[in-house]
Amino acid sequence: MSITLSKGQRIDLTKGNPGLTKVIIGLGWDTNKYSGGHDFDLDASAFLTDSNGRVQNDTDFIFYNNVKSINGAVEHTGDNRTGEGEGDDEQINVDFSLLPSYVEKIGITVTIHDAEQRGQNFGQVSNAFVRVVDAQTGSEVLRYDLGEDFSIQTAVVVCELYKHGQDWKFNAIGNGFSGGLAALCQNYGLQV
Repeated sequence: MSITLSKGQRIDLTKGNPGLTKVIIGLGWDTNKYSGGHDFDLDASAFLTDSNGRVQNDTDFIFYNNVKSINGAVEHTGDNRTGEGEGDDEQINVDFSLLPSYVEKIGITVTIHDAEQRGQNFGQVSNAFVRVVDAQTGSEVLRYDLGEDFSIQTAVVVCELYKHGQDWKFNAIGNGFSGGLAALCQNYGLQV
């Protein structure tokens, strides 16, 4: 049975679900009626960080041009350039058992590709969600619907998976950024 979260809520992932080591992070969205003449190309990314929220090296930034972490612990399954269709638009697989010991958080983000040039922002996106699915059983563990309060932002930190002792938890963040992917990279300590 899936749990629905609100912004700011935190929930245990692994302690209450013994044996949960592999999850699928599914992200989805629709675009509002506004088009502006361009498709909306939203991109999911994962930032693997230390306890200070900083990425240690470029290979710990998983996105459409670096789809798999070095040891395969985190993998982006592919770039959906239109968001068409039902269900998840993009997915990121996480195997907690393979994560390096220095990884304490995984920031899951979504950005709009070429947003400024296309005059696009998250105010034109609706029905955005993230869900966590048990990769072994295919059952949804939790879901967080973001709402539509990102009028000018071009990037969103959707959620964070974070380590608490030996267990992993989920934090429904929902914070918007202006400046797209570059702003997110700087937020997580990467040079742009």
